[in-house]
Amino acid sequence: MAENSLIEKVLSLKEKYAQLQAQLSDPDVISDMKKYVQLNKEYKELAPIIEAGDRYKKMLDDYDAAKDILANEKDDELREMAKEEISEIEPKLPEMEQEIKLLLIPADPQDSKNAILEIRGGTGGDEAAIFAGDLFRMYSKYAERKGWKLEVTNQSEGAAGGFKEIVCKISGDHVYGTMKYESGVHRVQRVPQTETQGRVHTSAASVAVLPEADEFDIELNMNDIRKDTFCSSGPGGQSVNTTYSAIRLTHIPSGIVVQCQDEKSQLKNFDKALAELRTRLYNMEYEKYLNEISAKRKTMVSTGDRSAKIRTYNYPQSRVTDHRINYTMYNLPVFMDGDIQEVIDRLQVAENAERLKAAE
Repeated sequence: MAENSLIEKVLSLKEKYAQLQAQLSDPDVISDMKKYVQLNKEYKELAPIIEAGDRYKKMLDDYDAAKDILANEKDDELREMAKEEISEIEPKLPEMEQEIKLLLIPADPQDSKNAILEIRGGTGGDEAAIFAGDLFRMYSKYAERKGWKLEVTNQSEGAAGGFKEIVCKISGDHVYGTMKYESGVHRVQRVPQTETQGRVHTSAASVAVLPEADEFDIELNMNDIRKDTFCSSGPGGQSVNTTYSAIRLTHIPSGIVVQCQDEKSQLKNFDKALAELRTRLYNMEYEKYLNEISAKRKTMVSTGDRSAKIRTYNYPQSRVTDHRINYTMYNLPVFMDGDIQEVIDRLQVAENAERLKAAE
């Protein structure tokens, strides 16, 4: 039976869970921070599977006990109670089985990480930069709703407002696992502020969401990095254009360049730039993983292809359409105010359905 094989799988993981628990209290493991972080991550990932397995087993035991009462008990009151319990448990069992099957499919190991969010104005000139600014505001509002912390590391403002490019780090619980569906090209259809004839134009901005690499994910050789300092530009008070606090790092082997001018302190800017460089190098490998997945099954997460149009924002019709799941809603002002959870939920459901199909 399917439920028996599910319980067997969870029981086999229970042993590993107990071993991890023991290892995490071992002084040798605690003193090796890299190993401790890795084991703790595995332990946390197993916890929801074990918890769901325990709930499922209890539900099955209660179900069997109720069926036993119905088959062997003469007391009408007890039989009635057993019938009620069976009718209550029966519809829940398939749901629990589905939940456990999903939990047993290995999750993307990056999901629990913080994220680097990069928004760039694309085709459409000034209007594209304004739209990039609108998207940044939308994500800022969403991060606020989720209780996440958002820090801008680099920005280049558009001539008519918004941003030619803005890069920020978002920290919090399960940030990348939630935000990864936003990677791709976002297209806007509206009358631009710069348009005198009242015609609707189409512009675009690209969004890239990268899982932040921590120091254990990638080892950087500082001899491979060229460091340049320059004066900050943009908002920031008296220190702008007077002190060489902004940092530009060039990774010579890959040619990747990152810069940070958000902080007044050169040291803080250097730390932020180094973290971003580590993330970008890590993501060169991660993109290979995403391409591998998309070769095997349909995925809602865009790979490194910046031409993938994922969503259209149509202002005259107050319409948002996500092209990956053919989903349309007509509440554009609310959506642009950061209320994007419904679409993310639907993308996660579609992604999970594909993962289950591939697993079967």
